[in-house]
Amino acid sequence: MGILQLFKEIAFVKLRILKYKIVSTCQNVKGQPKLFHPLQLNGKGKITFGEDVQIGVVNAPHYYSHYSYFEARDSNSEICIGNHVRINNNCAIEALTKITIEDHVLLGVNCSILDNDGHNLAIDLRDNGPVASSEIHIQKNVFIGDHVTILKGVTIGENSVIGNHSVVTKSIAANVIAAGNPAKVIKEL
Repeated sequence: MGILQLFKEIAFVKLRILKYKIVSTCQNVKGQPKLFHPLQLNGKGKITFGEDVQIGVVNAPHYYSHYSYFEARDSNSEICIGNHVRINNNCAIEALTKITIEDHVLLGVNCSILDNDGHNLAIDLRDNGPVASSEIHIQKNVFIGDHVTILKGVTIGENSVIGNHSVVTKSIAANVIAAGNPAKVIKEL
């Protein structure tokens, strides 16, 4: 490794990874993912990583400029990530209840997984009303393309593929390819 590459690695990767570890607020984290990209872990809940979880991809967009963000918002909130999961750069996973990602799942660049609406949808309750939430479950061997959003209450069945730029609003069966906004099954595997 040349001096310029070493400088880039320290200044633009290692120090940024350290920065986001320092600013993270989640105190209940189990497991240790391999970080190739900064990751901020926030919230009062529990975040669990299985074995051989990788966050970030060197040869992908947003490697030097963005970070991934996981939040288990409340004390009962939970994010569970299985074994051998690969999560690309600039992904957001936000749980109010529970998000489960099983083994051997691949997530593309700039994905969002949100088990809640973020705010109450009623106009007079948006600032401080209760927020609708429902668990998300991504089963084994799922491949999620770039820029995909997965919304509350969704289960994605084993081995399925979600196409780039899809918005998943309803559960997807096992062994299919789904794509679109909203995502619909377009082919069986």
